[in-house]
Amino acid sequence: MLFQTLITSFLIASASAHSWIEEIRIIAPNGTFTGDAGYARGNWRRTAAGFNDTTMTYLIPPDGQANITVVYSSTKMCKNSQQTETQTSGSPRLQASPGDAIALRYQENGHVTLPWNQPGKPPNRGTAYVYGTTSPKVGEIFNDVHKVWNWNGTGGDGRGRLLSMQNFDDGRCYQINTGNISEYRQEKFPHVANQLMGADLWCQQDIKLPTTAPSGEVYTLYWVWDWPTLPDIDPTYPDGKIEIYTTCIDINVEGSVVNETESYVSGQSLDSASVASELDDLTSEDAVSWDSSVDQPPGSTSSSASSSTSISAAQAETSTSKSSTEATVQPTSSVAAGVDSVNSQASTVTATVGEVTAWRTVTKLEVFSRTVTVTECPSATG
Repeated sequence: MLFQTLITSFLIASASAHSWIEEIRIIAPNGTFTGDAGYARGNWRRTAAGFNDTTMTYLIPPDGQANITVVYSSTKMCKNSQQTETQTSGSPRLQASPGDAIALRYQENGHVTLPWNQPGKPPNRGTAYVYGTTSPKVGEIFNDVHKVWNWNGTGGDGRGRLLSMQNFDDGRCYQINTGNISEYRQEKFPHVANQLMGADLWCQQDIKLPTTAPSGEVYTLYWVWDWPTLPDIDPTYPDGKIEIYTTCIDINVEGSVVNETESYVSGQSLDSASVASELDDLTSEDAVSWDSSVDQPPGSTSSSASSSTSISAAQAETSTSKSSTEATVQPTSSVAAGVDSVNSQASTVTATVGEVTAWRTVTKLEVFSRTVTVTECPSATG
């Protein structure tokens, strides 16, 4: 009875919730989570007395700011309760080694499986960035880090670097609802309800800790979900709006450098497994020559909100045709250059309109510069 009550409460709470990093796990070379979970600074578990959405949500710009198309220079990276390297009782830091693969897990809360509820949002449901540093600041300024720190660690003041950049939608996660995306994923990625996730399947961003992270010290991660509303779509926001959420995380780095090659083993329980496509993308920075003009890590994929995409959310919601439809992506020159430097494979990729938000898995970087063939277009009115 208690378990059923917990599942029901998760479903009700997630209907209007936003997202943050719920837990962090080490990923074994076969793709399975291993060891004890770690948690963000100032973490509140959903089962804790007094928990509500605002205890973990940190919105930029904040509610009440008159101009929601700018982030002011005084805006902090971390929520007030996450300004210092402090853990709450029952929510310890992750213990990891340099070079470990880790999963940052979060709930999609309908932002992926019910995209028509938020008009004007990018098809990839926003872009999630992870920045890392051994020298965090109390009162860290958001604009000093976001889109300033780069993959090479040469951006801004050079205190940190960009570790990962990917679509918020990991191509697999879902909230239980009657939308066609959720129903499709429930069938494709079956998940037995458990006490942690309820009946939902959480999203994740899989990254590698730098091999240079010093053992015996704390390594800090800034997770940034950039989820803008595009202009001229939602009449409530004719100029669009900036909408960003962050979570600040500390990790205790211990032991020697891990140099294992990850290879996902299929057929394992999704309750405790990484995302196969993300794990395959993880590559040690020591083994990769990266174009410094791109300023993003190998394997990073994102359908940028600033790029014109070939398939709008509205098209995805209304299409019922079963025939194939072709549409060409119109990239910005900077994004196209970054894509071409990484992937010059097949010029056509296949996506499903019901899965338009799953570009992280289906199209990866090609979505910016290739022709997307869209097939199997189910109605999105479920």
